[in-house]
Amino acid sequence: MSDTDASMQIELDSGKRVKVKSANVLLRFEKPQPAELISRAQALAAEIDLDLAWEFAPEGEFGFDELARDYFDASAGPEQQAAALFRLFEAPHYFRRAGKGRFKKAPEEIVKAALLAIERKQQIAAQIEAWGVDLTEGRCPEPIKEQLYRILFKPDKNAPEYKAVVEASRRSQRAPLDLLKAAGAISSPYQFHWRRFLFEQFPRGTGFPPLSAPAIKDDLPVAALQAFSIDDSATTEIDDALSVQGLGSGTVVFGVHIAAPGLAFGPDSPLDKLARERLSTVYMPGWKLTMLPDEVVQTYTLIEGRDCPAVSVYFTFDEATLEVKATETRIERVPIAANLRHDRLDAVVTEASLQGEAPAEYPFATELAFTFRLAKHLKAQREVVRGKPENFNRPDYNFRLVGNTGEPEGSETVQITERRRGAPLDLMVSEAMILANSHWGGLLAECGVPGIYRSQASLAPGIKVRMGVKPAPHAGMGVPQYTWATSPLRRYVDLVNQWQIVACARHGRTAALAAPFKPKDATLFSVISSFDAAYSAYNDFQHGIERYWAMRWLEQNAVTELDAAVLKDGLVRADRLPLVFKALGCDALPRGTHVRVRITGIDLLTLDVHATLVTRLDEPLPVAGEADEDAEEEADAAAPLALAIDVADAGADAEAAPADGTA
Repeated sequence: MSDTDASMQIELDSGKRVKVKSANVLLRFEKPQPAELISRAQALAAEIDLDLAWEFAPEGEFGFDELARDYFDASAGPEQQAAALFRLFEAPHYFRRAGKGRFKKAPEEIVKAALLAIERKQQIAAQIEAWGVDLTEGRCPEPIKEQLYRILFKPDKNAPEYKAVVEASRRSQRAPLDLLKAAGAISSPYQFHWRRFLFEQFPRGTGFPPLSAPAIKDDLPVAALQAFSIDDSATTEIDDALSVQGLGSGTVVFGVHIAAPGLAFGPDSPLDKLARERLSTVYMPGWKLTMLPDEVVQTYTLIEGRDCPAVSVYFTFDEATLEVKATETRIERVPIAANLRHDRLDAVVTEASLQGEAPAEYPFATELAFTFRLAKHLKAQREVVRGKPENFNRPDYNFRLVGNTGEPEGSETVQITERRRGAPLDLMVSEAMILANSHWGGLLAECGVPGIYRSQASLAPGIKVRMGVKPAPHAGMGVPQYTWATSPLRRYVDLVNQWQIVACARHGRTAALAAPFKPKDATLFSVISSFDAAYSAYNDFQHGIERYWAMRWLEQNAVTELDAAVLKDGLVRADRLPLVFKALGCDALPRGTHVRVRITGIDLLTLDVHATLVTRLDEPLPVAGEADEDAEEEADAAAPLALAIDVADAGADAEAAPADGTA
């Protein structure tokens, strides 16, 4: 529209006028019209052979108009010049931009490398397209099947497998999980959950290296007693046993005996490194992954008929008042007379038989009667400190997979039976272990030896149990300090504490000098951090896989209606199953309301139960306040499966995509 030495006024096709500095004007022309020039130039640019243009281009810096005259002819006009400009600008791998329409040839080796990269990118794009087509047509390419868990839960968003799933999901308008299931990537919901857990927690597999169990070289005295353990029949890692001596004498010595792998190997040994990598045994219905190899476990487990190495703590009680007169920790061999089993004795070892109101026709009847009396006394003492009684208002559940002789496949018939919390045998074992763990925590503190403690500041809502290296009260237990030291075959924290306790038993006040872990040892903090993460992940998996089997039970028994108690936000807890889920129509009902719900759908892949309210059965039942935190955890368990794949990534620059997108 106007032109001066310094600037020009330009009118765009839209009618808008802009001011442009003359130095920024690359090309002046009178004909054709701008839109037509651009259209013709872009078409002509596509015909320019970049290899040929690169050969023709001068070695030094040059302008696009110079290249146009070299490539086309000496009288190249505006169309050819504009075509050269477009082509140069879109080929940075051939020509480097020098600014204001000037360029420079890229070195030959850079061009070759760039062309190879472009070719690879094109091949990958073609592969992504082909895989996407396969997925939308119901076929799962093998590379995607192999990367399934990485794609869904720990994706590399630049990986072609991830991009193919995202693109296919976007095109087909299907959720990634549904798409992959339809394509055959997920053949079994059980295997999906199991393999996902292994992918996340055991990426190198579950096998053990060939390690033998070292012998305990200490010449240990044999205790003059007959000890017995109380476990389920499926338990192979028998960590603890009990003994009772002096009944009827007025003074009773109650012994808690713990398997002693810590006497055979120490920190930084091959078995320690293995245990520290696993940190705990993983439990699930019909199967488990032990912290230590089975042959190692069987060497140190408290199996009946053997004199087993043990770390024992003895409590001397006044038989009448149950007042503690003395305590002593010993390292010894303990004769294990019997491995008693819950599932065989729970029905006969009743409160009535233990209190002499019914026949007691089972082994160690008098010892069990005293242990039960002691357990009730210890529990009552703890409840005074707690300020309120412990409530066992929900049962535990036992899962049995019929026909399962090895690792479950997910199709077995499942049997689920209730086991009341606080049953006599349960109470005896739990109180004995609390007594030993609390005492040993105090022993460590008395000797100035660090240990790994569990503490809880109060029972106020939201105050959770924490792990640390200093003794502190455990409000939930009602004890002044609390360690985990009674399961060294299946929890690494207990093994670490056992090493420290052994030092106390052997060296007394000078134990701090001999203990493997010294005060302020950074290793203990590292163990706590690793253990917390692993133990939480293992428990989450156990709860999830038990949820799977509870849902399988519903399917196998064709259950369409369940009685349940309302929790909050529409969540209900089944009366006779370990199952929490949302039920439509229960959102407005008070907590504790008893209802009947109809099961309208089950998704074993997402572990989601769909249900609706049928009828309200009665008024709200009283619910202990401590159940609130349980409800929070159960609500988390009932939440839908979370994936780390984001369909919004389709068509976006994957390199710029966040690494933790969720859907």
